[in-house]
Amino acid sequence: MAASIDRRDLIEGLGKGLRVIESFDDDHVRLTPSEAAQRTGLTRTAARRYLLSLVHFGYAASDGKRFWLVPRVLRLGQSFLDSARLPRLVQPWIQRVSMQSGETVNVSVLDGHEVVYIARSNSPRVVSVGYHPSARMPAHVVTPGIVMLSTWSDRALDAWIAEHEFGSYTPQTVTDPAEFVHNVHAARALGYWVTEAQLDPGLRGLATPLKDRKGECVGAIGMTTPMMPLTREQTIERFLPLLQDAAQALRPIL
Repeated sequence: MAASIDRRDLIEGLGKGLRVIESFDDDHVRLTPSEAAQRTGLTRTAARRYLLSLVHFGYAASDGKRFWLVPRVLRLGQSFLDSARLPRLVQPWIQRVSMQSGETVNVSVLDGHEVVYIARSNSPRVVSVGYHPSARMPAHVVTPGIVMLSTWSDRALDAWIAEHEFGSYTPQTVTDPAEFVHNVHAARALGYWVTEAQLDPGLRGLATPLKDRKGECVGAIGMTTPMMPLTREQTIERFLPLLQDAAQALRPIL
């Protein structure tokens, strides 16, 4: 764990460079050195040097004033997907569930305040819904976020909520922290959760935690489906046993 590493062994420059990469997002596609400095806490001179280094090593481009990331930066995330143990272990099981259900099945993990999707098996439909590996979503609007948080202690959950930004994406998005806590507690009691129209109108999410042999939550297995023609109850009845069976089968090997 990072907390056990002696700071004298750290390369601070690497951490700062990663912060510069992370400063780009949907709302900040192109940044000047001054904007990057503001978002990272670096000086303008330092931010400019890191941005120029990213250009030199092929991870960014520039027009002389602003900088933006280029596709090569995806190699950083792909390295995790290629080398991590969890995506490889779950893939055969989610493929089985996808074949049985006819739906797209995902496995995801919690990274801070976002859910990151790390494995996917597509439905046999021409058009399937769901999130591709490496996709990141705010944890409060997708079902896996709720079920993973449901495995946390109340103290850890309260600390997480105090720092989370409850943005609204649809008229149905839960943005009240008290209501969100109520849902997390309900998911804890049920062992699964269903959300509807939280991020996208017309879509329903169903998920259950993935736990290892020690009972620790390591992720979530779930699916995203249209809200029609099945009702919420029909979705649970038809698909939840498949997800739970897969989670139970995976537990001894996680």
